[in-house]
Amino acid sequence: MNKLPIYLDAASTTPVDKRVLDNMLPYFSEIFGNASSNHVYGLNAKKAIDIARSQVAKLINADEKEIIFTSGATESINFAIKGFVESNYEKGNHIITVKTEHKAVLATCEYLETKGFEVTYLDVNENGLISLDSLKAAIKETTILIAIMYVNNEIGIIQPIADIGKIAQEQNICFFCDATQAVGKVKVDVVADNIDMLCFSGHKLNGPKGIGVLYKKKHIALTPLLHGGGQEYGLRAGTYNTPLIVGLGKACEIIYEEWDSNILKLLEKRNEIEKYYEQNNIGIINFKEVKTAPHILCITLNNYDAEDYLIDNLKQFVASTGSACNSGLVRISHVIESINNLNNQTFRISI
Repeated sequence: MNKLPIYLDAASTTPVDKRVLDNMLPYFSEIFGNASSNHVYGLNAKKAIDIARSQVAKLINADEKEIIFTSGATESINFAIKGFVESNYEKGNHIITVKTEHKAVLATCEYLETKGFEVTYLDVNENGLISLDSLKAAIKETTILIAIMYVNNEIGIIQPIADIGKIAQEQNICFFCDATQAVGKVKVDVVADNIDMLCFSGHKLNGPKGIGVLYKKKHIALTPLLHGGGQEYGLRAGTYNTPLIVGLGKACEIIYEEWDSNILKLLEKRNEIEKYYEQNNIGIINFKEVKTAPHILCITLNNYDAEDYLIDNLKQFVASTGSACNSGLVRISHVIESINNLNNQTFRISI
């Protein structure tokens, strides 16, 4: 049997923690009731979902009633943006986002432009950061939503989220944050960060695929994407996927309880990789001057095209030249194109 290469593409997905898997297994065949059913089988399933909801809420300092379970961050993004503008169109039709957002945000905004909404796409500087002054200047009387991600999935930089949230709050504008690459690696506090809506996925933090979260403050009105039953406070119809919800909750609990040791391990691995590339004159680590998430390293090679380098080293390790959601596209990613000092020699290692 051939030995598998080292896995260095954790920003695309992570393996399920065995403790998470063990916690999920009974809900496939033993505690199998429909959580919406009002009998012992359903009530046992609902109890497990309630526990998971509180585990998720605790990790981001939210109220458990502000947690909505979805199929993942892409659904949450579509739900948050489309649902908000449809419920609040009388307040305005202008959205502010950033050119380096995940494609799920950009594609949703582009779709809304075809429906008459106006979208401002902010530029970023050489460190991938927005200008707060540019954000303030972009705000109009018709601005109803600001959508800016916490940690960029390709380059790992952290935007000044609390400052962005404060600006939005002062202007009475809703602030939505894609925190898919932040939760579990950066301390996310929806209260301290002034975040109105936030999303993330289970499979980025050693939980299962196919489950995610939309956090929203209680007062925010959303139009559902999925109509039907009354699940998730009437906002997201469909039978509860109890095993995956339980798995996500357990993953969040493990992260909360083992935070310090996990971050220390990430930083140790990160330092090893930095030393290897720079001391051997293979490449440079970008964005050392600004805050970055501990698990993502953006590396520019000295004498190699990134795609060629990754192909040449496929037997040793696997990494990525960008988002897994763009893997079918043979071109430099929109994030790399938006930052002056990055090029086709740039790639991502995520641990």
